[in-house]
Amino acid sequence: MRVALPSLAATAIAAFMLLGASAVQAIDEVVTTETGRIRVQTFAEGLEHPWGLAFLPDGRMLVSEREGRLRIVSAKGHLSPPLAGVPKVDAREQGGLLDVALDPDFADNKLVYLSFTEPGKDDTNSTAVACGTLTDTGLVDVKVIFSQQPKVRSTLHFGSRLVFDGKGHLFITLGERSKNEFRGQAQNLNSDLGKVIRINTDGSIPKDNPFVGKAGARPEIWSLGHRNQQGAALNPATGELWTDEHGPKGGDEINIVRAGKNYGWPVVSYGVNYDGTPVGSGKQTGAGFVDPIHYWVPSIGVSGMAFYTADAIPKWKGNLFVGGMAIPKLVRLELEGNKITHEEALLAELGSRIRAVKQGPDGALYLLTDDGEDQILRLTAAE
Repeated sequence: MRVALPSLAATAIAAFMLLGASAVQAIDEVVTTETGRIRVQTFAEGLEHPWGLAFLPDGRMLVSEREGRLRIVSAKGHLSPPLAGVPKVDAREQGGLLDVALDPDFADNKLVYLSFTEPGKDDTNSTAVACGTLTDTGLVDVKVIFSQQPKVRSTLHFGSRLVFDGKGHLFITLGERSKNEFRGQAQNLNSDLGKVIRINTDGSIPKDNPFVGKAGARPEIWSLGHRNQQGAALNPATGELWTDEHGPKGGDEINIVRAGKNYGWPVVSYGVNYDGTPVGSGKQTGAGFVDPIHYWVPSIGVSGMAFYTADAIPKWKGNLFVGGMAIPKLVRLELEGNKITHEEALLAELGSRIRAVKQGPDGALYLLTDDGEDQILRLTAAE
């Protein structure tokens, strides 16, 4: 189902026109949305291609930068120097240091998880996940707990969102690495390309994963048939994993990702190849494939995803938010159960690619922009 995108109210457009041409100018504006007035403020600036954001218990946050830096941002928005202990990353095009997440027991064990592009032999690489203990100066005792197989020669489509399921497991979203010679592996159970992975927090394989014990299948696989998933979150109402996924030319998707299910790439798609030719069968759906619950044509370039559960912006409670990069904006989605019933485009006049979307412990919504000279934006209800 597609929903028409409403325009921002004229007052919001006028407010953002005051920002001027610079994408890095500090922001403190009030905009009018369908649900009321929202204040948009620059919380921190001076970042370069930030990718992941995690809130620390003391009010600070960890932010990853794709070039390979991990920083602490203070409660007042000040950036620390880069932290030590980050694994070596292959920072080319879409690759580098990607998502960051805290262990569910972080208060006791201080463990931090990073997804990153792990270099291999002969110019190959793959998505990997490492964990380490956070200290005042960086990470120590860092070890890789997952490494996508096979490693291939590509600098695109790493996926890389990290989501804990609250039951001792970690979901990892993985891209199919883009090139025609690899994309078919999204349908192969002996490859991690184009999959969602589910592991225990120590990297071991849960015994109840859907393909454990199946000949020729990698036991870490949770679902298959994905293209490039760069947003993921647990639905707080159901506990299920939702992801957003880049289509090619059209066909960005939101999926509810369930054990053992096949989501169709590269056999079916609501988009077409970049040269206009059909994808796979040329069909949008097919027997044995799970349809997305929502899709966009044209593609908006989906990225970070968050369910809003706080009371600070009451009319947003229960909504889903998705960042857009190809069409820069924040998308607000209203839900009825597992159905998306309405869509509103926000912050389009800002012109900034939204890489990550996170609800803060204060109930504000925090966004990472990704244009090269970047900011953390904070959204709150306007008084």
